[in-house]
Amino acid sequence: MTIPLYKRAALGAAAVLAVTTVTTGAITGTAQAATSGARWTENLSHTQSSDFNVAWTGRALTVKDGRVHASTSQDTRGYGLDVLPEHSLATPANEVAVTVTAARPAGSDAQVDVRGLGLNGIWTQWIPAAATGSTSLSESVTTVQARITLRDSAQGAAPTISNLILSADNGAAADAAPNLAPASVSYQVYATREGLVGGTTANGHVIQSNDHFVALPSGTALSPNGSGSYSVQVCGPSRCETAPVWDVGPWNTRDNYWDASRAEFTNLPQGEPEAQAAYQSGYNGGLDQFGRHVSNPAGIDLADGTFYNVGLNNNGWVTVTYLWTGGGGSGPSVTGMGQCATSSAADCWNTAAGNGSDCHSGHFCIYTGTNYSGKVFSFYHCKYNGGDWALQNWLSAGSYINDNSGGTDAYTKDQNHNVITATAPGSRSTNYNFNPVYFVQAC
Repeated sequence: MTIPLYKRAALGAAAVLAVTTVTTGAITGTAQAATSGARWTENLSHTQSSDFNVAWTGRALTVKDGRVHASTSQDTRGYGLDVLPEHSLATPANEVAVTVTAARPAGSDAQVDVRGLGLNGIWTQWIPAAATGSTSLSESVTTVQARITLRDSAQGAAPTISNLILSADNGAAADAAPNLAPASVSYQVYATREGLVGGTTANGHVIQSNDHFVALPSGTALSPNGSGSYSVQVCGPSRCETAPVWDVGPWNTRDNYWDASRAEFTNLPQGEPEAQAAYQSGYNGGLDQFGRHVSNPAGIDLADGTFYNVGLNNNGWVTVTYLWTGGGGSGPSVTGMGQCATSSAADCWNTAAGNGSDCHSGHFCIYTGTNYSGKVFSFYHCKYNGGDWALQNWLSAGSYINDNSGGTDAYTKDQNHNVITATAPGSRSTNYNFNPVYFVQAC
């Protein structure tokens, strides 16, 4: 059971967020947030693959079709999600100000969230934009991204956002070092099967048969469609699987129970979902946040492929590791690789140059983004400790370059070490699906 309706969520650690907006009913107004740092206006007329059911009218962004909503939601109001492009900052900042020009008819909602990429390469969780004031957080960010969630009123009146300005600056002093956990947090929670093949998740993904993703009951950790920026490792009776968070639920939508500072249900211990407390001990009168009677203790939903792959045949208990909560981050990685200059005769990663020039002779290189963007992982040795290189959390499209010398192919492999693609020296791809890739033999 999944209900991807979210309006507010817990604050993550990465920036200082200030929001300025003037909207009363259907009245539209604009207020300016003061800043002396980087400042940019988002192009709301441009849509991308991670967007869902939004349209630009020529004047404003709005819900495209009021009949469409996330299939896993009991809220049947028109729903749209616009994940805006990442914005890189020339210098790190610990303050983000948001200026919104919006019209919100009674009963509708237009929510802006932001997140930041920390100096450690880890995305913060999505931060809901408060109507007033600012929040001082503990670390600086190098990249900022905004997300817009739109919901029609029950009568079909659509909210609109006609302008969105963001600015980033160094405001209140950040802590000397990021507040990182030494390891990602893990909890044993009750898992239910999502099903709903052919339906649509909260991030716009159309659910496939044998699909692999999870739902968690807070939008703060919802990955954009096709992204694994927030992923979990689920360990069941048979095996473990790493899967992206692509939906919101079960039961609740503001229960970030994995965080030390919860958005709601703050008197529950960290790691205990509200639905579990309601079901097992009658917490909140045995009800969820919507006042419904909780009939199981679920803290995570699993798509069918993930559900059966970890060894479940019926709903049951699993161990879940929330990968973005630890010092290692939740983005793509390769076992045994650290950061260094990719021109060296070593196996390492670095920030990609964006044009493929960072893949040097004698190396096989894979990139976390398309068109040789994101991070580059450069393989100099064919294998790691005598076996294939193991990839973690490569869940979406990237790119690769084979600049091996000596005429040796490089191979991407599935979870059973079967070859998916054999790449010849000199070959390259600007858009390669790494989702089925678990291993690499670099030569």
